[in-house]
Amino acid sequence: GVARTPGGGLTFPAMRPMKLSIRPTGAALGAAILAVDLARPLDDETFRAIEAAWHEHEVIFFRGQDLAPEQHIAFSRRFGALEHHVRQDCCKPGYPEIFVVSNVIENGRPIGSQDAGLFWHSDLCYKSEPSRGSLFYAREVPHADDGSPLGDTVFASMTAAYRALPEYVRRAIDGRKAVNSYLHGYYRDRKSGPRKELTEEQKRKTPDVEHPVARTHPATRKKCLFTCEGYTTRIAGLDETESAALLAGLFEHLKKPEFLYRHKWQVGDLLMWDNCSTQHLAIPDYALPQRRRMERTTLAGTAPY
Repeated sequence: GVARTPGGGLTFPAMRPMKLSIRPTGAALGAAILAVDLARPLDDETFRAIEAAWHEHEVIFFRGQDLAPEQHIAFSRRFGALEHHVRQDCCKPGYPEIFVVSNVIENGRPIGSQDAGLFWHSDLCYKSEPSRGSLFYAREVPHADDGSPLGDTVFASMTAAYRALPEYVRRAIDGRKAVNSYLHGYYRDRKSGPRKELTEEQKRKTPDVEHPVARTHPATRKKCLFTCEGYTTRIAGLDETESAALLAGLFEHLKKPEFLYRHKWQVGDLLMWDNCSTQHLAIPDYALPQRRRMERTTLAGTAPY
């Protein structure tokens, strides 16, 4: 409770650290963090335990959250600086840190990206410093007639995928870099028709970059595959045929069932994934009038090595 000091002032008890209740999904990655209200401030010890769980499980989620945009941003910032997405037309008005993924149309215009994530990818892997992670908040979730949720997201563990590579493939990719292209992903990643042409300024901000085919996680030091069918176009130093064959093999390998977790969304879910050690894929099995509205913050990362 609140106590009075001898001088008449008020003192408040320090926040007590809570013991996290963690429920792994049973898949290669993913865990639910139970009984945590992210709308309230977290003490440092609890926050460090959440971050450790994230590093261990690569995807973690909190059910039943009720977050204002400011609270979503504040929790995200505990992990570091936030990105401002290159497509500001898809960001929440007044909140450049929040990228909206939605099929909703208001006043004749989409309120966010309508067809994001339809190919396996890691967020912002086309930047020189790809994002560390993303925090996705579910505001509206579509449902089938029987009440089951639609619009699932599938996650793949790139640490598990790397560990399972045959030794000869590891040798083939060791020290290699791959070209990642935002333009390639932008014009490919669509199902709702041609996308709006990027401006010259947007193109200038997103030149092609090279990253290691397998990167080292900056916190865990584990090796992770870092090529994806959404944005990776070729492996540097290989001829076109050899590069295409190696990439095709990697793309098929990373989506094997034993590496995957499929998340069924509920309104109020706050789910965070590690963009170093995972890739993800959206399942577009819904359409208006079924509404889906999700909001994403993205953590700034470091150059892969």
